[in-house]
Amino acid sequence: MPRIVAAVVCLAVIAWLFRRDIREKPNVTSALWIPFFWVFISGTRFVSEWLDLFGLHVGGTSVADGSPVDAVFFFGIIAAGLYVLHQRQVNWSEFIRKNQWVAIYLAYCLLAVLWSDYPFVAVKRWVKLFGQPVMVLILLTEPDPIEAFTRLMKRNAYIWLPVSILFIKYFPEWGRSYSYWTGQGMNNGICLGKNALGCLCMMQGLFFFWHFLRVRQWEKGPVRTKELILCLGFFAMIGWLLNMAHSSTSLVCVMVGIGVVAFLGLPFVNVRRVDAYLVAGVLIFAVAEGLFGVQDLVINQLGKDPTLTGRTEVWQFLLKADLNPVLGAGFESFWLGDEAKKLNSMYDSHSVNFNEAHNGYLEIYLQLGLLGMALTLGLIVATYAKARRTLINDFNFGRFRLAYLITFLIFNWTEAAFRTHTVPFFLFFLCAIDYPVRVRAAESASEVVIEPEPDKSLIGCPQSSRSL
Repeated sequence: MPRIVAAVVCLAVIAWLFRRDIREKPNVTSALWIPFFWVFISGTRFVSEWLDLFGLHVGGTSVADGSPVDAVFFFGIIAAGLYVLHQRQVNWSEFIRKNQWVAIYLAYCLLAVLWSDYPFVAVKRWVKLFGQPVMVLILLTEPDPIEAFTRLMKRNAYIWLPVSILFIKYFPEWGRSYSYWTGQGMNNGICLGKNALGCLCMMQGLFFFWHFLRVRQWEKGPVRTKELILCLGFFAMIGWLLNMAHSSTSLVCVMVGIGVVAFLGLPFVNVRRVDAYLVAGVLIFAVAEGLFGVQDLVINQLGKDPTLTGRTEVWQFLLKADLNPVLGAGFESFWLGDEAKKLNSMYDSHSVNFNEAHNGYLEIYLQLGLLGMALTLGLIVATYAKARRTLINDFNFGRFRLAYLITFLIFNWTEAAFRTHTVPFFLFFLCAIDYPVRVRAAESASEVVIEPEPDKSLIGCPQSSRSL
């Protein structure tokens, strides 16, 4: 098929999907487009990078400066989000009370700007981090938060998946690149790297599996049938893209996440004993690792070398980096300093330009030190407690919340997802933040209403909390 024809077909499919979405008249507001663009740009390419595809070069002069176009985009979308939250009368003191560990984490990251050698850059990046809970709160204050989350993921899938296929098959100058380690071609689709594409597939694969199980609970009819077919269609695209991306971490993570969702739905599983199941799973893995070397077996089956494509060598160097072990280099500042330049100089022949540790926990240590790691651990434990509570009160979303948390923690072993604007971190905040039902003013100043809860028979939204 000629590439122009393929592009027209792809655009037609995307237009049909959005038309179908709008005709369903979902119980969401137009404000949902704010987190949509946030997630879309964060998950694919920055605005300046999209413009580069068409010959419009508007990037900054350095990594620290960034692009003014990107800065305007992120500032504008965060400002728009704050305006929406102001109109919805979000109570920030209540947000802090309900999400103390999230607030502590954000406050510490802002405090870590003080010992950064690049405070102005660090502040700009903290603003992007603050944008994550802003976007999450827009979802949580929608008339139906679960529906808003579902539409957000589906609408991004309408573009992410078909465009990735289009780029790989028909526009290789955009959808393919070359590994600086092996020189081999890589398929990155709509993203800038194969691991980024794999990450999108991981998140969408877990989401559509969870959504497929929910749709099966709907009343039988043409609406249910069409939605199930849609899920299967996206499953096929996700499977093809995962195969093309060759992202081993994402493949393992999506299999684990789907396994957790499926396991929690088994008839004999008591969700009140999820702590025991988790401990048992960790113990079984530890014993199997000690007896059979499961990790090495998995690495070999995935066709990876023992160094995880050079990651272990990089980790050894970074662990010896000259920085304050308690406080780190400062928020999002390590990769701007001399230690990062030393690392990059070691791989001149590969034209490498490292900007992450390829390990989320090591990344936290480099940027925020041991104190930052301790606070992050507290945030993770608090998020797990919320996921466990949701699993009991709202099983349908609770199992997604728990499955994604486990997936995210595993994903961070070989990728750094605790980063300001990344989509995996956005979904982590979605799991970490609670916000209760609000009594909101009606459009008429003389009338005050309490928003009704969504249909529990379809989505299992809890009566007492509007938390995801």
